Amino acid sequence: MRVALFLTCVNDTLYPDTGRAVVKLLTGLGVEVDFPMAQTCCGQAHYNTGYRHEAEPLARHFSEVFKDYDAIVTPSGSCGAMVRELYPRMGERARAEGRGDTLAATLAPVVPKTYELTEFLVDVLGVTDVGAYYPHTVTYHPTCHGLRGLGLGDRPRRLLEAVEGLELVELPGAEECCGFGGTFAVKNSDVSAAMGADKVRNAESTGAEVLCAADNSCLMHIGGTMTRLRTGMRPVHIAEILASTEREAAG
Repeated sequence: MRVALFLTCVNDTLYPDTGRAVVKLLTGLGVEVDFPMAQTCCGQAHYNTGYRHEAEPLARHFSEVFKDYDAIVTPSGSCGAMVRELYPRMGERARAEGRGDTLAATLAPVVPKTYELTEFLVDVLGVTDVGAYYPHTVTYHPTCHGLRGLGLGDRPRRLLEAVEGLELVELPGAEECCGFGGTFAVKNSDVSAAMGADKVRNAESTGAEVLCAADNSCLMHIGGTMTRLRTGMRPVHIAEILASTEREAAG
């Protein structure tokens, strides 16, 4: 398989260690991973803020960059949902506006082969035990795009449950939004902050050392709330847990 890593803007700018963890994890499982240097934003921020037409050139560029790969893997449920759910809608809207089928045809090749990381591991590679070691107590937050958009279900939990040394504890109110929502956190900051505080208090009640999720944008929001509330918990992306080894822990 020719697999490409779609890192996303947030990870590239703020969380490059997540990208390194994905490459380490997949290469350890025998997957050859390429990182197309021409990749840019998928257009999610523009689309979700109402700038649909401005998002179209970014979507076209995404398709051009990734179209020749067998699979596109991203450590972001929200950006994965942008490609899988909203690219087809963009094509349909362009057609409805009388602009023909060109956009839909351009975007179609990348839609079915874009996978969020845990989907790719479980559904494509057929693995749940990736050989990881992580001696910590962890609680898992299913992000909205992963839970409702991509339907990740129990895939992340199955992967975490197979990690040696990891104790997974249930998060109360797990399916409730953390309050990030991209520009929602800016336009509705008071509501966003209150939702984030609820999420962090629920996480604290578990006694876990680490709150894990599959999307760093949500972890950024939750982590900021943890800092403000001075908790002892750490937000960690699931890729970094799955890429952890016993040798590293011993070091």
